[in-house]
Amino acid sequence: MRLTSLSAIALLAASSNGLATEQTDTATPQLSNTYINDQILPPIIPWQGSSESLLQAPDAQWATPFEQNGLKTSPSYDETFAWLDKLIAQSEMLKKVSIGKSPQGRDIWMIVASKEGAEDASALARNGKPTLLVQAGIHSGEIDGKDAGMMLLRDMVFNGKAGLLDNANLLFVPIFSVDGHERSTEYNRVNQRGPVNMGWRTTAQNLNLNRDYAKADTPEMQHMLRAINIWQPDLYIDVHVTDGIDYQYDVTFGYNLAQGQSPSIYNWLENSYRPSIESALSEQGHIPGPLVFAIDNTDITKGMSLWNASPRFSNGYGDARHLPTILIENHSLKPFKQRVLGTYVMLESSLKAIANDSTKLQSAIQQDKYRYSPRVTLSWQQEQQAQGWDFKGIGYTLEQSAISGNDIVRWNGLPQLYPNLPVIGGTKADIKVSRPDAYYIPPQWQEVIERLRVHGIRMTRLDKPTELKLQQYQFSEPSFANRDYEGRQRVKAEVSSQAIDLQLPTGTVRIDTKQPLGDLAILLLEPQSPDSLFQWGFFNPIFTRTEYIENYAVEPLAAQMLEDDPALQTEFNKALKDPEFAADPKARLRWFYQRSPYYDNQYLKYPVLRGY
Repeated sequence: MRLTSLSAIALLAASSNGLATEQTDTATPQLSNTYINDQILPPIIPWQGSSESLLQAPDAQWATPFEQNGLKTSPSYDETFAWLDKLIAQSEMLKKVSIGKSPQGRDIWMIVASKEGAEDASALARNGKPTLLVQAGIHSGEIDGKDAGMMLLRDMVFNGKAGLLDNANLLFVPIFSVDGHERSTEYNRVNQRGPVNMGWRTTAQNLNLNRDYAKADTPEMQHMLRAINIWQPDLYIDVHVTDGIDYQYDVTFGYNLAQGQSPSIYNWLENSYRPSIESALSEQGHIPGPLVFAIDNTDITKGMSLWNASPRFSNGYGDARHLPTILIENHSLKPFKQRVLGTYVMLESSLKAIANDSTKLQSAIQQDKYRYSPRVTLSWQQEQQAQGWDFKGIGYTLEQSAISGNDIVRWNGLPQLYPNLPVIGGTKADIKVSRPDAYYIPPQWQEVIERLRVHGIRMTRLDKPTELKLQQYQFSEPSFANRDYEGRQRVKAEVSSQAIDLQLPTGTVRIDTKQPLGDLAILLLEPQSPDSLFQWGFFNPIFTRTEYIENYAVEPLAAQMLEDDPALQTEFNKALKDPEFAADPKARLRWFYQRSPYYDNQYLKYPVLRGY
């Protein structure tokens, strides 16, 4: 809805201290007029939508904990599954399975909802219906999806919505980051308007699950990837809450771009899925929009960023493995009630979307899985998009802060349209490589091989020594990150390639790139790919020199080398023309060592080899 200046003034005057309060149904009990952080957040925009009819009275028999407690709280882990266990006991349509345990020993539960009451992946596959996987709480303070999913399951069992399962299945993970969920206080997520207590952004190991898809370091992510491989969903929804600027949209969502690895999936999402979802949200009183990332949070007129996510993120990973993946980003400055209801509408309409258009959806998935593009883009450059954005923003002013000395934004709560804002996106192909027929990984790189297996990438092993003509990358000028990131020391290097004839040992792993996850394998194994296992530091031992030669040995060795090879003398004389080299005794001796048969011929060479 649009907010007039008079209504905004009335809102601001609603409390004696000048703070905005949430406009709610007077019949609904409220824990407080404001959240603890309301006094430091921009004004609340009053909202009422048709989706409020989805709510049950707090004293209704099957009211969720969210509905029982004033629409401002979200239940703990134990409270969540105590309520869900009671619901599951009422219906043969619902089953509960654990996809694995967290580092602190909690089960990561998944609710399986199907008309047939399938208890495992094989039974679910037999019903032939498309499957939606919904994941809440990957950042456990951003928990809207949990409470929305609980309401939706309740309504399937008791309130006439079992028909949603006539032509679709639902897999629902209420809490993904279960340990972070229990690190809950009212002082988490300072930029977010509720719930009262919120979980922590990272896991108990302080790792961010939505930076872990490619490297898959955490037990939680490994469990989720195995679940995806086992249950084979057709659509994957990852529910978040934003940070950042103020605007009118309450539910924003996005997915891979047309330029990525899954263009057919993009076309289905953009031309079939998005129109139906935005229509459903709008009919229920919500304001849907694309993902919002301002180029400059202090100057909206500079435009918006169109995000081309890499495989460390859920939506980028979905693009790489050809799994249609929706990233929901509910607006953090909208009250918890509004966000939960918007999520409910989106989940319900997503089930309808895959049921109504399953043939085209599954056809798009198959086209992308078996496209096998001969050239694969590893990285992207930014460029301005042809289409601008009429952005539904909020008015603001800039004030100089006496505290920081910077200009800071003061949002005024008044809707303002910013017409035809420029949009800058990573859509210009940067580094491209040809598709090799296969990769070969020596058996000693066990962590890498196991991680690829967790992703579900198919591989075989050589059962005898095999001689092949292959390509090998050579690195130079390695550059290590100056600080740890997500538990890893990232690295980049200059890359060159050479053809070699090599005998591969028994046990070498062969990964064919003409398989459904072949594009994912390429993005994980090509060292110039930003989310390659190389750049995540899995191969950092190759940068360690472990054998040396003493000066007393290299001196006579160098003299003998020069005597035996006149061309080497010419090359050395040329090198001496560099004054810096000529003045460095260690560099001069190293020059000979590197050209001797004693030098480590594996130093700075990538152990993963490319077939032709």
